[in-house]
Amino acid sequence: EPAPEDGYGGQYIHDIAADVIAQKADALEGSVEEVQENFRSLGVEMMFEQIKSDLREFGVDFDVYFHENSLFESGAVDKAIEQLKNSGQMYQGEGAWWLKSTDYGDSKDRVVIKSDGNAAYIAGDIAYVADKFDRGHNLNIYMLGADHHGYVPRLKAAAAALGYDADAVEVLIGQMVNLLRNGQAVKMSKRAGTVITMNDLVEAIGVDAARYSLVRSSVDQSIDIDLALWAAQSSDNPVYYVQYGHARLCSIQRKAEEVGVNSDSADLALLTHEREGDLIRTLGEFPAVVAEAAELREPHRVARYAEELASVFHKFYDQCQILPKAGEEAEPIHGARLALAQATRQVLANALGMVGVSAPEKM
Repeated sequence: EPAPEDGYGGQYIHDIAADVIAQKADALEGSVEEVQENFRSLGVEMMFEQIKSDLREFGVDFDVYFHENSLFESGAVDKAIEQLKNSGQMYQGEGAWWLKSTDYGDSKDRVVIKSDGNAAYIAGDIAYVADKFDRGHNLNIYMLGADHHGYVPRLKAAAAALGYDADAVEVLIGQMVNLLRNGQAVKMSKRAGTVITMNDLVEAIGVDAARYSLVRSSVDQSIDIDLALWAAQSSDNPVYYVQYGHARLCSIQRKAEEVGVNSDSADLALLTHEREGDLIRTLGEFPAVVAEAAELREPHRVARYAEELASVFHKFYDQCQILPKAGEEAEPIHGARLALAQATRQVLANALGMVGVSAPEKM
């Protein structure tokens, strides 16, 4: 049957249906309710496995996958609501049960149990807040999608009403990702069926570029990803630029071993060139960048630092002869510059590793 006007009409819906029928021969047998439950339960299971598979390929593994319905099935929602009722944090009005969320900074009180007796969406959120704290966590960071700013005060209010520290609930709001092809936005619409998955992005530009393109911008900024740019093997491509810097440093190390230059007893006091100083100072900033990125929940700072370090290194490389030229004898300055190059390679590898991007030795 055609999708209803308010339904999802993408081809992927038809693909899921075909897979359900292929897996469960009797999926279409029984009452309408039974048939719908067949498609719902099997469809959810299949989609979840696809999500996990895509995430693994993307280099992401979650320790816990949490199903919201488990909070209802386990009785956690009923338990949390009962606790709030008994502590006077909820009241009845207009046939519904309300959370006194305005007592904790929310713009209005929230309906938890609707007048028809069914739980509102926030009921699961309340139980989940309790579950997080009861598992022993003292800091709970939520990552929510765009247009969910209203959830910040209600999640904090839920925590406070349950007796937990509202400041231990941190909410980050992500923004939309726009894909561009030939300068034009690639249309994204779940309902129209032109949905673009993360897997599509990985296939278009690769895992490293996909991860880096997302992590190099602040979470609260919308991101434009130019597919042609991120697939290009040029210095205009940020991830290529940083990875190329690391590969070049690995090449220098291999060459140094061939010509017998080492940094074991390097005299670093010889590093007096302006570009050497720039590189040393930039390397020295790395610990502070990492600490700040962690404190502010802004991993893009590490990615941007990697780009800056690669840029400073390339300028150093252009002006400072690291290894002796053919026919020349190695001098103490070569050992000192090799030590600086080795330190730069290590820090670039560390930065790339922190954002989950590979550090190739050859390109």
